[in-house]
Amino acid sequence: MPHAAGGRSLRFTKMHGAGNDFVVVDLRHGQAAPDAALCRALADRHTGVGCDQILTIEAPRSANASASYRIWNADGSQAQQCGNGARCVAAWVVRDGTARGPRFELDSPAGTHAVDVLPDARYRIAMGVPDFVPSHVPLAQQGEQPRDAYDIEIDGQTLHFGAASMGNPHALIEVDDIATARVGVQGPALQRSRAFPESVNVGFAQVESRDRIRLRVYERGVGETLACGSGACAAAAILMRRGRVDRDIVVALPGGELSIAWPDDASPITMAGPAAFVFEGEWLP
Repeated sequence: MPHAAGGRSLRFTKMHGAGNDFVVVDLRHGQAAPDAALCRALADRHTGVGCDQILTIEAPRSANASASYRIWNADGSQAQQCGNGARCVAAWVVRDGTARGPRFELDSPAGTHAVDVLPDARYRIAMGVPDFVPSHVPLAQQGEQPRDAYDIEIDGQTLHFGAASMGNPHALIEVDDIATARVGVQGPALQRSRAFPESVNVGFAQVESRDRIRLRVYERGVGETLACGSGACAAAAILMRRGRVDRDIVVALPGGELSIAWPDDASPITMAGPAAFVFEGEWLP
């Protein structure tokens, strides 16, 4: 069994946001960051704690932030953005007393995010302005002008998808029925594609109405999850730019619902949803 950093026990909090679950570790008192092997061991659902990602609470990097955080996927790779994780970090620092008042800021690997504390253990996170420039996603061999949709040949089939960066790469495939979407086939196929040199989070969206969609996400470094906050933002932004939905919608994921609002193309997109504490524990070396 991989040891905790330095051979010391590791205190952690298990949390989830709409079913997207996390192991949260406080590194503000000199503890070393988990290495890839420890992340994989913590994330294992049979022999570890079990989670989609590991989140580390760290000292703020910007002047007005209450704290910063980093993100490790279940396979030990690092991630740049995690919307559901951001809400869990927000709830953690509020309970810890580090953040006070109804509004504060958090630093993520992708930037600084304003947080609003809402009733009923909900938090709203400003997730930044979606970026559709292909090289910024990054999406290879597609020029520099954003398009509503791109085509790619995979296993003899043409896939139509949208693409955006939320600080991490996202592709979106529209489907008629989310229940029968080929998530476990097309998700990893797009991730392996040369079109996405840094791999990609792949969303599958069914538009139910102007103000509601259903979404499943096959995450980079994780697989299909019950919810993906940055994926919900990317899906909403892509569909909003296409004119398929309004600028304030509900995204229904297998683990719960998120509210996504994007007033205009120049404004940050916001995500509101729940954050829940599950249990506290100690990982022994």
